[in-house]
Amino acid sequence: MKAIKTEHLTKFYGKARGINDVNLSVEQGDFFGFIGPNGAGKSTTIRTLLGLLSPTNGSAEIFGKDILKNRLEILSDIGYLPSEAVFYNGMRVRDILSYSARLHKADCKDEAKILCERLELDTSRRVDELSLGNRKKVGIVCALQHKPKLYILDEPTSGLDPLMQREFYDLLTERNKEGATVFLSSHILSEIGRYCKHAAVIRDGQILACDSVEKLGHTGVKRVTLQATKNIPEITGAKNVTNENGCVSFLYSGSPKELLSALADIPFEDFTVTDPDLDEVFMHYYAREEN
Repeated sequence: MKAIKTEHLTKFYGKARGINDVNLSVEQGDFFGFIGPNGAGKSTTIRTLLGLLSPTNGSAEIFGKDILKNRLEILSDIGYLPSEAVFYNGMRVRDILSYSARLHKADCKDEAKILCERLELDTSRRVDELSLGNRKKVGIVCALQHKPKLYILDEPTSGLDPLMQREFYDLLTERNKEGATVFLSSHILSEIGRYCKHAAVIRDGQILACDSVEKLGHTGVKRVTLQATKNIPEITGAKNVTNENGCVSFLYSGSPKELLSALADIPFEDFTVTDPDLDEVFMHYYAREEN
């Protein structure tokens, strides 16, 4: 049984595009990254999975249950963190956590205490007095305290400082090792590369690629860097070219023989060819789609 499965899932807002023909398959126990720039359709996909939006076409299941027919039953197994958590002003943090626990019909006092200590969250404060980062912590505790089987997290680390980001991912890694499935939407590619096992790339409402993070990184693209004392002519197939202090660097996805042939006529002192970092790899998917 899949934790998440969609078939041709489509959502339009009138004539405006939301998502179009999205096919996803997320195994139980996976740590899955959902990658795309702002406006790509990540949040629309998530809100449709949660039943907050009705699909225009297609279908989706969570743990084998239809998202429309079994919505309330499904939600009891999910910990959801929206990209922007909004709470009732005037409520204290402890009251929000208690209210969230009651919605899940669970006693979460002990787990909430542990989470608040690890995230350094003061539960006596009123929510409207909190910074963006501390409001995000409240949302994290609400999503994690009932220990669901599936975590659906939309841009979860925005507003968190680096230390809290690391603590947050430590928590998710622990839950994942215990068997929970994590579905993580982000445009911060380094997070996906560091923590996720599989990932899907979405752009303009459509899935461009879906595979293990390791395989997605093997696109055949190389980062080529030349140390030169003279201007370097344009090289066919070179993309994202930078030229600083006599160092020319570019992404290359063509034939190695053609690259060597081009370099033979170019004056340079030294060169390196390396695998690009994950950010550059996924930018390759976007650029390829444009072309």
